[in-house]
Amino acid sequence: MGGRHRDRQEPSRALVTLAERRSRYILAAQVPGKHVPGVTAAVTRLLRPHKGKCYTMTFDNGKEFAEHETIAVELDADIYFAHFCHSWERGLNENSNGLLRQYFPKEMELIGVTQEQVQWAVDRLNHRPRKVLGFRTPFEVFFGKTVRYTKSPLGVALRN
Repeated sequence: MGGRHRDRQEPSRALVTLAERRSRYILAAQVPGKHVPGVTAAVTRLLRPHKGKCYTMTFDNGKEFAEHETIAVELDADIYFAHFCHSWERGLNENSNGLLRQYFPKEMELIGVTQEQVQWAVDRLNHRPRKVLGFRTPFEVFFGKTVRYTKSPLGVALRN
């Protein structure tokens, strides 16, 4: 009987995170919980402005994605599911969740976190240069733009 039981309720808020494979661009939104209507609305709200760039999505097998057909129709995209217990099939999303945990640790309840705080963290990550992108940012790659920072986006002083 060496297991740990979770007798308390889950926090009343969760984050839906989406990551674009090529650019590593991240989108995230708060939802009241892992309930189908809220997750479906959040995914379509996040992706609707990028509908022309969204062709496929890969979800895990959670019940919160039960309305995947609604999402597919709304965004005119194909939906795929990772195999059960194969989180590495969604490695970029898992990595993105890990990066967001720098701002919102796993043990942190999200009840007091605002959508503005979530967006601030996402913006920081989308403007962080990545080695895999040739030290361009996900924002630059996703939108095809070059950004010249007057200050380091991470608040780090660099010498010439």
